[in-house]
Amino acid sequence: MLSETLLEVLVKPVSGGIGAANFFLSLLAIAATALVVDYGRMLYLRRKMPPGPFPLPIVGNTFSLPDRKPWIYFEELARRFDAPVLTFWVGRNPTVWINDAWSAHEIFEKRAQIYTSRPRMIVFGELGPGQSNLVSMRIRNQAERARWRAHRKLMHLGVGIQAVRRYREVQNNESKVVALDYLRDPANYVKHLERYATSVVSVIAFGRRVASHDDPIITEVIALMQLAADLNVPGKSFPMLMETFPILAKFPRSMPWMKGLGSRGQQGGNYFFYSLAKEALEQQAARSPSEKAMIPTPYVETLFQEAPKYNLPVEEVSSLTGNLFGAGSDTSSSTLITFMLACCAFPDPMKKAQAEIDAVVGSSRSPHWDDGPQLPYVNAFVQEVFRWRSVAIIGGQPHSPTQDDWYKGWLIPRGTWVQGNVWAIHHNNRDFPDPDRFLPERFLEGDDHKRPFPGDKSYMTFGWGRRVCSGQALAEQGTWITIARLLWAFDIRKKKDPKTGKEIDVDIFAYTNGLNMRPQPFQCDIAPRNDKVRKTVVREGEMALQDLKVLDGDSKYRMSTFYQEQRKKLAHEPVIGQDGNIQLVKIK
Repeated sequence: MLSETLLEVLVKPVSGGIGAANFFLSLLAIAATALVVDYGRMLYLRRKMPPGPFPLPIVGNTFSLPDRKPWIYFEELARRFDAPVLTFWVGRNPTVWINDAWSAHEIFEKRAQIYTSRPRMIVFGELGPGQSNLVSMRIRNQAERARWRAHRKLMHLGVGIQAVRRYREVQNNESKVVALDYLRDPANYVKHLERYATSVVSVIAFGRRVASHDDPIITEVIALMQLAADLNVPGKSFPMLMETFPILAKFPRSMPWMKGLGSRGQQGGNYFFYSLAKEALEQQAARSPSEKAMIPTPYVETLFQEAPKYNLPVEEVSSLTGNLFGAGSDTSSSTLITFMLACCAFPDPMKKAQAEIDAVVGSSRSPHWDDGPQLPYVNAFVQEVFRWRSVAIIGGQPHSPTQDDWYKGWLIPRGTWVQGNVWAIHHNNRDFPDPDRFLPERFLEGDDHKRPFPGDKSYMTFGWGRRVCSGQALAEQGTWITIARLLWAFDIRKKKDPKTGKEIDVDIFAYTNGLNMRPQPFQCDIAPRNDKVRKTVVREGEMALQDLKVLDGDSKYRMSTFYQEQRKKLAHEPVIGQDGNIQLVKIK
C-alpha cells in the first residue's frame, strides 16, 4: 500500500507536467501556424500590390521608419523602386503611398467614389474622435455615407465656396490690422499672423473676433493642433506604434504609451467647442438688430438651426465647430509664416510682385480682390507659397478604398491605408524643376517654367476628391489678400547681425515635424516701403479696427482648465434627501 501511494505521488506531478507541457506546445503550434498563415497572406498581397521594401512578420516595415519627416523617406523610396506608388507595411497592414501628382489625380480624383472612406485608424480614429468627426469618419455602409454627407453639407454651409464670400470684408479688415501690427511691433510677426488667422475663424464660427495675440484662445488652440499634428506622424514610437500593435489600444488611458491622447469624451457632453458654441449663441442673442445686420451670421447659429434635421448629438456639433476653428487657425498662420520665409530667402520674386502691385494699386490704398485679374504675378506668387512648402504635408488623413481596386496592374485592397505624399508631389523635378527654389513663374501661363499638371489647380495642397479640405476656399481667399497687402506695404528681408551688419541666413529646410508643418522660428527685418505707404497702413488699419469693433468679445472658457472645471462640477449631483432638503451626492 505504501509503495502504491508513493507511486501515485510521484506519477501525478509528472503526468500533470506532461499535460501542461502538451497544452503549452499545442498553443505554440497554433500560434506558429497562425503566424505562418498571416505572413503568407502578407507575402501573397505583396506580390500583387505596388512595389516596396520587404516586410517582416507582424511588424512589417515599421521599424525602418525614420524618426523625423517620413514624407522625405517615402519620396526616396519611390525613387529607389522607380515607382510613383509604393507599398509600406505598418505592422501587418499595408499602406500605399502616392508620390506622383498624376497617380494621385487618377486614384483620388477620378476614382473619388471608392476612395472617400477612411481606413481603420487606432490613434486618430478609435482613440480619438472616430465616427463623430468629419475628418476621421469611415464610410462602410449607406448609413455611414449618409452621416458623412450630412456633416459635409453642414461644413459647406460655413466655409463652402459660396459661403466664404460673406467673410471677405472681415478678412480684408483683419489683414489691414495685421499690416498695422507689423508696423507697430514687427518682431512679433508670428503672433500677429496667428492672431489674424484665429480671429477670422472665430468671427466665422462664433461671431466674435480675437483682438490680442496673447489671448489664450490662440495659444491654447494652436498648441493643441500642433500637438495633434505631431502625434499623428507615421512612426515607430508611441502613440503611432499602436497602429502596428492595435492590442495596446485596449489598455487604460493611464498607460505610458497613451501619453498625449487625453481621455475620450467627458461626462454630460461638456465639450469645449460645444460650450464655446452655446456661449456664442447667447452673445449673439444679446446683440441689437442693428449690430446683427453689420456682421455675418455666425456658423454656430446656422449649425444649431440645422442640427435637429440631422439629429446631431453634442459631440458631433462640437467636432464640426472645432474642426473649423482649430484647423483654420493653425494651417492659415503656418502658410503665412512660410510666405515670410520665402521673402527672406528669395528676395527677387518679392521685388517683382511689389513692382506689379505698384503699377496697378499705387501707394494711396492697399490691394483688394478686385485687383486680382490685373496682378498675374501676385496670383502666381500666392500659388507658389502653397506649393513650395505645403502645410498639410501628406494631404491630411489617409484615404481608403471601399472595394478592391487596381492601378497600373497593382492591387490596392479594400480597407488599405492610401496616403498622398504632398511633399514628393510638389518636389517632383518633372513637374517642378529645381523644386526647392521659390519661383512664381511656374504658375504663369506661357512662361517657360510652367509645366503640365493634372486637375483644375496647379498644386495639391488641400488634398483630393471628396475628402478635400472643406476650408480650401476660405484659406485661398484669406491668404491672397494678406500676402498681397503685406507685399504692397513692407520690405521683408533677412535680419542683420547688429554687431557685424551681415545678413543672418535663414534655413528653408528648418520645418517642424508635424503633419501640419511650419517653419522653425527665424528672425527677419520688416520695414514699410515708403512713408506714403506707412501713412496708408495706419489710416486703413485704424479704420479697420473701428469697423471690427462690433465683433469684439471674449470667452469665459479656457481650454487649459475647461475639463478640470467640468469634472469638478460633475463630481456631484443634486438630489432630494429623505428630509426634503437638497443634498449633493457624489457620482459613482
